[in-house]
Amino acid sequence: MGARKQVDAPPAEFAEAVSQLRGARFRPEVFVEEMPAPQRIAPHAAAVSADVTVDGDDVATGRLVVLYDPAGNDAWQSTFRCVAYVRAAVEPEMVTDALLGGVGWTWLMEALADRGADFLAPSGTVTRVVSESFGGMADDDATAEIEIRASWSPVPGPGGPGIGTVDVTQHAEAWGEVLCTAAGLPPVPPGVVAMPTRRGQRGR
Repeated sequence: MGARKQVDAPPAEFAEAVSQLRGARFRPEVFVEEMPAPQRIAPHAAAVSADVTVDGDDVATGRLVVLYDPAGNDAWQSTFRCVAYVRAAVEPEMVTDALLGGVGWTWLMEALADRGADFLAPSGTVTRVVSESFGGMADDDATAEIEIRASWSPVPGPGGPGIGTVDVTQHAEAWGEVLCTAAGLPPVPPGVVAMPTRRGQRGR
């Protein structure tokens, strides 16, 4: 039995990454919970979902998947890969701005840089969606959303290779920052420290 447990145990590098993901700190408006991870993309995966809630209303939602392949992946240029999704409501007139897509991508790049999260091979899309109502729903206002789908490869920091040098915490917190920016929340004042979110609870 002990030998079987040893075989089934996840690699130490991935176990450390999962621990870091669980220890990430988010703003109090962000409610995070673990979710089932895709099983066919990589040998090991972990995932969380999140909703940004303001005054009882969900204003943004997203998910983050951390993939790990101990054999490495040529497309990733690393053994780790983060896959992120962010969706948030925006003012309908904003989606006509041709710069919105580039702005959404900049939110992610700046959030990763602000957290000191080193990465390789970023890729993704930014989509603008407008929904208009007709017929029996014609009185409903038009709605608009921005969707950011992105992936990137965390890489070890200056400390060199080894367990813990790929700090998934930084990448998860950058994703949380993008969620809040897309939701239109003001930046956290300097010196204010975010607290861990209660996972699996809506806090309402």
